[in-house]
Amino acid sequence: MNALNTDTHELDDPLGSALERLVTRFDPAVFDVGRPVARLRIQAPDAREKGGGESYDVVIQDGTARLTTARGGADAILTADADTWNEIADDVRGGMTAFRKGRLTIRRDLHLGVGFLAATSQLTGPGRLRIRRVDTAAGSLSTVEAGTGDPVLMLHGLGATKASFLPTLGALASSHRAIAVDLPGFGDSDKPLWGPYDPRFFADAIVALLDALELDRAHVVGNSMGGRVTLELGLSHPDRVGRLVLLAPSMPWLKARPWAPYLRFVPTQLGVFQPAPRAVIELIVKQVVPGSGTEWTAAGIDEFMRSYMTPLGRAAFYAAARNIYLEEPRGPNGLWTRLPDLAPEALFVWGRKDKLVPIGFERHVREEVPQAMHLKLDCGHVPQLERPRQTHEAMEKFLANGRPGA
Repeated sequence: MNALNTDTHELDDPLGSALERLVTRFDPAVFDVGRPVARLRIQAPDAREKGGGESYDVVIQDGTARLTTARGGADAILTADADTWNEIADDVRGGMTAFRKGRLTIRRDLHLGVGFLAATSQLTGPGRLRIRRVDTAAGSLSTVEAGTGDPVLMLHGLGATKASFLPTLGALASSHRAIAVDLPGFGDSDKPLWGPYDPRFFADAIVALLDALELDRAHVVGNSMGGRVTLELGLSHPDRVGRLVLLAPSMPWLKARPWAPYLRFVPTQLGVFQPAPRAVIELIVKQVVPGSGTEWTAAGIDEFMRSYMTPLGRAAFYAAARNIYLEEPRGPNGLWTRLPDLAPEALFVWGRKDKLVPIGFERHVREEVPQAMHLKLDCGHVPQLERPRQTHEAMEKFLANGRPGA
């Protein structure tokens, strides 16, 4: 632990005194920041909404955290009222609880915000919340984990990060070792410029992660593109996985793809060049992402933009998106041809309002994998965020005994 290092005057306001207690608890062993210096803006709601009120910065550098007066830009912004910050300072579990209940918001960089909460919780033991980079044969992968028990890996969708599984992490940590990972090319994991970013590439990276974590096998939960990777793991590496949960998994198109002949010849490495200003890209993303007015979705957009605004992140995004569009449905290597060979137990969760992976795919999956189980929910493309209670109850029961919840 580091001693308090503050360049502020003696703090007697409620927010400042709470943050003083919090910063003295910072434990760098819990949180791999992933950069030389990080600045987090800690503020009360009135500082954001009215341009007034108290706000401070926490600067993390060389394994220490120090409290300073707020100045300049910040990598992440954490907002809660002074009473909430006092509760967080008094109760080691308070940070993530306040975050899940919406009393604390984190913008710009969830990785930093959640990592700070984890590193100041003072929780010890193997089940504590921890964010770290894991060096694997496939590169360095960023993970967040909590809990003990049978391991469960969680794989995010296209353009998302491990943060999209934070509610699932909380739901499963009481009974499992829950591990959410940034896939290669996304979030805070390595982004190889010439990576193929296809399902086999991602699946091999997850096997490398299992090896690095010294895990023989794990249950796997995947959303969207992560669901497609989960299926690839079940088909190509069935000995390394337990049960599979597919949340609105990306599936190869069964209809004609008119742009396929042209996209095959477009080098995705062109993504290293930024074709449009950030404001334009962010506006487009907000228009296509449903429910962008909610805090969770707004934070998810922040995570997308954080990766997309880097040259390697753009190249990875374009390569993965192109592969989703171009994947052949049939033929020797086609997913629909291989799907009947899926051996692990599988639960598919579909959203009735999903416009990206229409629920009509359920019928085709039933035909190819009659032994699989299915759950239909009144939601869109991200069940774990849109219908968390139903999704997590079904998931927990399925992982425990092979049957989903009602």
